[in-house]
Amino acid sequence: MKNWKKVLVGGLIACSLVGSGGLMTAQAAENVTAGAQAVSFQNGNWKMAGNLYLPKNMEQGKKYPAIIVMHPGGGVKEQTAGLYAKKLAEKGFITLAYDASHQGASEGMPRYLENPAERVEDVRSAVDYLTTLSQVDADEIGVLGICAGGGYAVSAAQTEHRIKAVATASGVDVGTTFRLGWDGKGTVQDQLNTLNAVAQERTAEAKGSAPKYAAYVPEQNEINANTERDMKEASDYYRTSRGQHPNSPNKVLFTSFDKILAFNAFAQIDTLLTQPVLFVAGSEAGSLWQSEMAYEKATSPKELFVIKGAAHMDLYDVPEYVNQAVEKIGVFFHKNLEK
Repeated sequence: MKNWKKVLVGGLIACSLVGSGGLMTAQAAENVTAGAQAVSFQNGNWKMAGNLYLPKNMEQGKKYPAIIVMHPGGGVKEQTAGLYAKKLAEKGFITLAYDASHQGASEGMPRYLENPAERVEDVRSAVDYLTTLSQVDADEIGVLGICAGGGYAVSAAQTEHRIKAVATASGVDVGTTFRLGWDGKGTVQDQLNTLNAVAQERTAEAKGSAPKYAAYVPEQNEINANTERDMKEASDYYRTSRGQHPNSPNKVLFTSFDKILAFNAFAQIDTLLTQPVLFVAGSEAGSLWQSEMAYEKATSPKELFVIKGAAHMDLYDVPEYVNQAVEKIGVFFHKNLEK
């Protein structure tokens, strides 16, 4: 269909400011994964792959607050989610970063599916897992989501009240972004064009065609003077040694898009989200409007923390901005989890 790609450009940035491929440099891998313990837990019939980070010098018999850290759509636990999990563990939290179902090292077929309902269920399963750990205080579990993971974190917390506090970093609702575009200017016709394209693809696959995939971000050789800033920065993070990982190959199943378009992460934020919530975003981020929108809708104890000079991707790995975000998030969780 004629204009389905228009809505995908904005939507894929949100779902993806996220995807990647290739190999991490040794330095990047060390920065993200140092100190992690590989763990697994069940999500229905699927085995989920996670990295668990523990505070240093843990006391025997003491229970600690825990934080689930959710990666962006199409990302993996070894990227920015692992970086935040490691830094928050250094502040005294037990933290869990995991690969979403259908992605990374977690199970789930078909591969590279981005299904918001399942992403929310992933969170519930992660909470289940943390409650089984003897050193986790089951009444002190929080969730942090990055980019699309932020929307999923907020959505999960609305109905999963074992989560006692929720924070986002460069958070977006992937559904809103697919509907309205990265800049919020998308049209209903754009959405209908996408749905028509998905319908045609499902029919083709039902008749035996191979699955179709879309790229999350442009490859480096596709960047030109007309490429918008956020897409350039996304490509720089995900498609270079800065942040790429072999388990994140920069592709999403095309038939994910009807499910994404129907999703609204903030649908019950004004009624069912009773937990404290923190939105962290950069002043120069093209996605800032989504944190502002969610903040305005929320009625529980809330805060919007804007980091001056930071763009969306800066909160992924740029020390100047990540350290500010982690410091704020750490204070937030200490205040709202430790009673």
